[in-house]
Amino acid sequence: MSCLNGTDCREHIKRHTALAVLALMLVIFLLLSAWSFLPSRNQTIPSVVQYGDVDAVAGKRVFQAYNCMGCHTIVGNGAYFGPDLTKIYHDTGPAWLAAFLPSAGGWPTTAAVQVQLQNPLVQKEAGVADIDAYRKQYPGAAERMDHRGGQHSLMPNLPLDAGEIQALMAFFKYTSAMNNEGWPPKPDPDRRLPIQAASVAAAASAQAAPVAAAGSSPSDAGGAVDLVAAGQKLVGDLGCVACHATDQTRMVGPGWGGLFGHDVKLADGSTVVADEEYIVRSIREPDAQVVEGYPPHVMPSYDALVNEADMQAIVAYLRSL
Repeated sequence: MSCLNGTDCREHIKRHTALAVLALMLVIFLLLSAWSFLPSRNQTIPSVVQYGDVDAVAGKRVFQAYNCMGCHTIVGNGAYFGPDLTKIYHDTGPAWLAAFLPSAGGWPTTAAVQVQLQNPLVQKEAGVADIDAYRKQYPGAAERMDHRGGQHSLMPNLPLDAGEIQALMAFFKYTSAMNNEGWPPKPDPDRRLPIQAASVAAAASAQAAPVAAAGSSPSDAGGAVDLVAAGQKLVGDLGCVACHATDQTRMVGPGWGGLFGHDVKLADGSTVVADEEYIVRSIREPDAQVVEGYPPHVMPSYDALVNEADMQAIVAYLRSL
């Protein structure tokens, strides 16, 4: 190639320089590509985060399978109908999540979270076994229990089995361990909107009928009504109505309407009458007689939280329905 007035354009030098720069860029690209395949550089990765014997990779698959990002965000990615879940495990801890995930249609009460703390795995992951210590360690759970416990949420009850719940816990444990550089912003509790919701007890009372035996005296009838009212309050305080409807509606668990005294078909093919003995055993040993069409290992045992007097009140309330 010739230049103006026959001057030397030094074209070969420019060509060699361009090729050298291109080669340098190629080397940098190959080095960075190789570096990306090296082990994690002190960053949290899902394959090494576990909850029990399940890793966060399995939990991510469950999160995606139920399209949770259709309502929620992780590190701001997703939809904004529900809250960001990046730090949910860090804020609320495993016991609150274990109480919420199987029955997300209702916010867990303190009693429901306390039941989950009886699980050795939950105790191990939480690092505490006492509900008061748990509230101090996870203030997000305490805030939710105090402000919303026992009320209905806007989230549907998902058909999660015990394995899927454990996998989701692993995933949320992983997202809480990520360095998200301050995202999402921390909510300001002083600007929190009040929740307008009827109490669980009031909702249940609309369907509860006074129980009095035929021919009984007024004092006997009053005692029966008091027992029903006490049972109605107990099932609200314990968060039972988050999973069970007071009519025959199917939720996470079977509906209670018209249940007492009727036949119940179990998962093993047998049939049992829903009498007092059946109800008491279902509360104390929920996996002993699983109802057909419902998964096992979802309902925790309330044996440690319900004494005999409370049990009689709950039975009276279910009988009234």
